[in-house]
Amino acid sequence: MLKTALKPRWIAGLVFALLLSGVFVLLSQWQFGRSTQSDVPVDDPAVEQVKPLTGELQPGTFFPGSASDQMVSAKGSYDPAKQVLVEGRLLAGQKGYWVVTAFAVDGAPILHGVGASAKTWIPVARGWVADPAQAGPPPSGTIELTGRLLPSEAPVPNVDAGAGRASAVSVAELINTWEVSSYPGFVAATSEVSAGKTLALPAQLKPLNIPAQPPNQQINWLNLFYSVEWVVFAGFALYVWWRMVADDYRRTLEEDEEEPDDEFPSDDLPAITKPEQVKP
Repeated sequence: MLKTALKPRWIAGLVFALLLSGVFVLLSQWQFGRSTQSDVPVDDPAVEQVKPLTGELQPGTFFPGSASDQMVSAKGSYDPAKQVLVEGRLLAGQKGYWVVTAFAVDGAPILHGVGASAKTWIPVARGWVADPAQAGPPPSGTIELTGRLLPSEAPVPNVDAGAGRASAVSVAELINTWEVSSYPGFVAATSEVSAGKTLALPAQLKPLNIPAQPPNQQINWLNLFYSVEWVVFAGFALYVWWRMVADDYRRTLEEDEEEPDDEFPSDDLPAITKPEQVKP
């Protein structure tokens, strides 16, 4: 079969099949690159412009993607009795805790129904501490809060962090613990103002300084399917070439089998004798 494959026409066919397969592989790579698409990059300066929380987010609804990373402001007060430490948070490579406190938002819509509270709250991540003993109470009185609005984190299943602790900034878990009505997200605080004066954080409480998050990657399954399909086409082009060579080789064998054997020389033929006539 190798002798058949080395025929000039099949060598040319192999070159063509390889070129065609190369084109199919390039198309597969192009489709694969399109299968992973990023959301619109967070480079809009509008997210850094501070907007009122009450105008950007509504309690009792789903968290809209357009509100994520938006810098917001709100006026209200902290409740020191509603504070948890979220474990497993890193700052400069060191593991510690986020100090998350419930913040009652002035002028926020009041929810109604079973379990609704007289005020609407929002969890606020006020800072990071290395040791739980360093987490002091929040400032008292009316506070003008500024920070980055973030969606609720998913709760960690089958984990009991213990009293006064939490494994994630999950609004669903916090409102059950605090028994309050809440916004569907939380705020990572950047500044707190009281009576017109910016409050300094305690020395042991480090600011979070959370920037706008990078865009999420989304998979386009149709383009991913096309990329696999082009790879199949590339292999099929080589298979067609091999199949044609195999058919040519098989035809050659059949033609060889159909050729008649060489005739015997006349000298080798046996003598034919006539039977003797029987005389009457």
